[in-house]
Amino acid sequence: MSKEITLNSPLDMHLHLRDAEMLKLVGPLTSKTFAGALVMPNLVPPITTKEALLSYKSRILEACKGDTFEPFMTLFFQEYSREFLEEVKDEIIGIKLYPAGITTNSENGVAAIDAQSLRPTLEAMSDLGIPLCVHGETNGFVMDREKEFMPIYEGLAKSFPKLKIIMEHITTKDAVDLLDKYDNLYATITLHHLIITLDDVAGGMLQPHLFCKPIAKRYEDRDSLLNAAITGNPKVMFGSDSAPHPKHKKESCGCAAGVFTSPIALQVLAELFEKHDSLDNLNAFLSLNAQKIYDFKALKKDITLVKEEFTVPNIYEDFGENVVPMYNNQKLAWSIK
Repeated sequence: MSKEITLNSPLDMHLHLRDAEMLKLVGPLTSKTFAGALVMPNLVPPITTKEALLSYKSRILEACKGDTFEPFMTLFFQEYSREFLEEVKDEIIGIKLYPAGITTNSENGVAAIDAQSLRPTLEAMSDLGIPLCVHGETNGFVMDREKEFMPIYEGLAKSFPKLKIIMEHITTKDAVDLLDKYDNLYATITLHHLIITLDDVAGGMLQPHLFCKPIAKRYEDRDSLLNAAITGNPKVMFGSDSAPHPKHKKESCGCAAGVFTSPIALQVLAELFEKHDSLDNLNAFLSLNAQKIYDFKALKKDITLVKEEFTVPNIYEDFGENVVPMYNNQKLAWSIK
């Protein structure tokens, strides 16, 4: 008899769904197997108003209709009044801060990140219990950008001790180590950063479908992330940072940054955790930790995986859009039942 594992309300706490036809294509590839996902607000233009937020949520629900799935909405960080935040508080799960120009569609991000200049908005968020989600990179040398951002995280954590701060898609041992220093720091970890290093991206022939930002780092960084995930560290949770781009934008001289993992995330995580004799901790990483960190109750949704071979499609395409997944055309050990 095939080996099985049932996941209870799996969650993706960092997801790009894009919009329009791409949303129609990729939305159901998450909503089919996840009970909920924290959706990034870096559209063009970014989500900064209540009207834009509710409209985007409506489009997501329409794209994912028929599935048991809840999109957790976020605003793009800018200077917000306390009155506005009080009005929108029940519609959002957090506010996402992007350093200006550091990643896809972040041109309208924050130019200077320091506690003093951001104090009015961050104090209001702290008082209202709205978490701050942060893309933590400087504009320095690409391999050092996250490490250079650590003092900024420390400054924010010290200045706003009641503010929950989520270090998004961490990629370094430095970030994992920082979690132990401050009670209000938490983190998401992607699937691909648990598996690949920069060597996989550019050590031989360039692999465009593994190119992402933050860029994959060194072996010791990957191993530190993996240890945090498989041991059930309560301060880390799964956030895929699954970022769809059309094939022609990935396989080009100006390769877009982003790895598309939504349709294979659960299967690959099951294989990874099984390899390290840690399947008992998979539900914490995929669901329980996020519910505790963000203080919510996920929709009930059980997903069963079975130890049967699954071949990843070469490409997903519909509605005039297409996207190539990580591990396209390769065989995985686990399938969704």
